[in-house]
Amino acid sequence: MQPLIEHEGIVIPLNRANIDTDMLLPKQYLKSLESHGFGGFLFDDERYLDPGEIDTPPASRRENPAFILNREPYRHGSLVLAQANFGCGSSREHAVWALRDFGVRVVIAPSFGDIFRSNCFNNGMLPLILPQEDVDRLFAMSEARGELRARVDVARRTLEAGDRRWVFELEEGRRQRLLKGLDDIGETLRHAERIRAYEAERQRLEPWVFRS
Repeated sequence: MQPLIEHEGIVIPLNRANIDTDMLLPKQYLKSLESHGFGGFLFDDERYLDPGEIDTPPASRRENPAFILNREPYRHGSLVLAQANFGCGSSREHAVWALRDFGVRVVIAPSFGDIFRSNCFNNGMLPLILPQEDVDRLFAMSEARGELRARVDVARRTLEAGDRRWVFELEEGRRQRLLKGLDDIGETLRHAERIRAYEAERQRLEPWVFRS
């Protein structure tokens, strides 16, 4: 997993609440057994004027010119700004994969769906929680400027945009995992020697457990 230490990019303003995982990636794309290649299907129902399937190349479809991801400069954005309860709905990890494959590294919102938030951390993406008034201020800045760039420093827990700077809360364990590029499996493998020693000692003390 790619570490997330610092990130700077264009903010994609999605000024709505309750963006669920089916909006992020519709159910027909869950057929794929791969964990990559979903960026072209992010917000599929709103992004295209014709229906698609997992084997339909996005380049062959008609874009909806009114949707934000099809407009400059947002088609090159890498930080999503949204309202409360982002990522609610089903637990599909594919929704995070679609954001990641599009190029998003940070999602900023007042709150997130719990499982979606955990999936973000397991895929090297930061779900950054800010108070409602700060999120609204960022939306106002984006609207006024047209193109708002922001910079996130995970090590310092800071967000900078325009002439503003925020310090956000982030659990130390998750901060360290983002900085080191560790998912749940990677974190477990850091303790591989201790796990092997424990298993060897248990086999010595309780050999009957290991008999077939």
